[in-house]
Amino acid sequence: MKTGSILVVDDNKNVLSALRILLENYFQQVTLISSPNQLPSKLRELTPDVVLLDMNFSAGINSGNEGLFWLSEIKKVDGELPVVLFTAYADIDLAVKALKEGASDFVVKPWDNAKLIATLQAAYALRQSQREVKRLREKQGVLSRELNLGETICWGHSAVMHELRRLVEKVAKTDANILVTGENGTGKELIAREIHRLSSRKNEVLVTVDMGAVSETLFESELFGHVKGAFTDARTDRAGKFEAADGGTLFLDEIGNLSYPLQAKLLTAIQSRQIVRVGDNKAIPVNIRLICATNRNLDQSVQNGEFREDLLYRVNTIHVEAPPLRERKADIPQLADFFLQKYASKYGKKYLTFDKQTIIKLEDHAWPGNVRELQHAIEKAVILCDSNELLPSDFYMKEQNASTSKIENMSLEDAERLLIGNSIKKNGGNLSAVATELGITRPTLYSKIKKYVL
Repeated sequence: MKTGSILVVDDNKNVLSALRILLENYFQQVTLISSPNQLPSKLRELTPDVVLLDMNFSAGINSGNEGLFWLSEIKKVDGELPVVLFTAYADIDLAVKALKEGASDFVVKPWDNAKLIATLQAAYALRQSQREVKRLREKQGVLSRELNLGETICWGHSAVMHELRRLVEKVAKTDANILVTGENGTGKELIAREIHRLSSRKNEVLVTVDMGAVSETLFESELFGHVKGAFTDARTDRAGKFEAADGGTLFLDEIGNLSYPLQAKLLTAIQSRQIVRVGDNKAIPVNIRLICATNRNLDQSVQNGEFREDLLYRVNTIHVEAPPLRERKADIPQLADFFLQKYASKYGKKYLTFDKQTIIKLEDHAWPGNVRELQHAIEKAVILCDSNELLPSDFYMKEQNASTSKIENMSLEDAERLLIGNSIKKNGGNLSAVATELGITRPTLYSKIKKYVL
């Protein structure tokens, strides 16, 4: 089947005639010119897939320098266009020089038809491969941008959020490892996504891993990948999260939940910036930007012997703290309106507004679940409301009990222990319900129950 286009440049008309007869059986379009001076205009006019270029055009000159000159001119127009050089004077040094300067191959006259066709078809296949790689890269760029869109941050106007935004914008431009801390629901993942969006890696993918949901037995396979036959279910080679994030950003959420033995394996990968797949012994370099997040006090975890100090130093080059909503209540009206617009549009209720007393009620609530709790409360109210105005009665928030009211004066870990214990009692030991209520995964909940001996 004839396919592709070829441009032939040779000053010998007999050669051109012979090549036309031969090449028209293999290429869909064959263009022949006798003067290389026509090359620039023909390249722009025809955009050929392959060029077959003679190396000598002036009588009595067989140095091949003319061919090398026009090769460089072709590369100026299209640096990836395959060029096969054609000469009656075989010279190994000349051939090597031509290949170094970008020629894809070298054919000597008189030629063997089968070998010439094979050489030109290989050059055409190279052109197709280059185009496919370019198309896939462009597609990957589009997909990466789409995948990385995610939710946007509503920063608010409070001083604490102004400082946080300033810090995020400053550190995003670097490749420094970043640790994002804060209570559940404060938007740690959104901060990580914003850092990635503002970084030089924004057109690459951001890969998220919930460390609390990765079992110890699958940890290495999930993060570092495996080769076929590495274990019972390893039926094919599989890249891990580190490889998937190569060139982009790796976000390790809930890193404080990682067991002590696995922390050493993670530290090795972070330090060396290379991984070894399970069942293999070949080191694979990875180029990642690392962002970690946790709701734990890792300094306290280090003192308790639960978290490696050397790993903390590695992940904590820059520390970003996400403030709880109770410390930025001035932002509640703006946040509430942000979520109202989002869910009113999603559920086809575009003319919804807040009653003034509703905003007062929202500002007065403690929001132990932080921004996530506010977001869910507004989504629920939008779904259930019957009018164009959200009233205080559309929001049902449980009043804080005596024990919960003490949380503001507790350490993060003591508050977490109390909240989990209260939730277990309230849900009658139903851990699925507890995990849902607290907005965490079941493995994360199990880890916390084990930690606090609940």
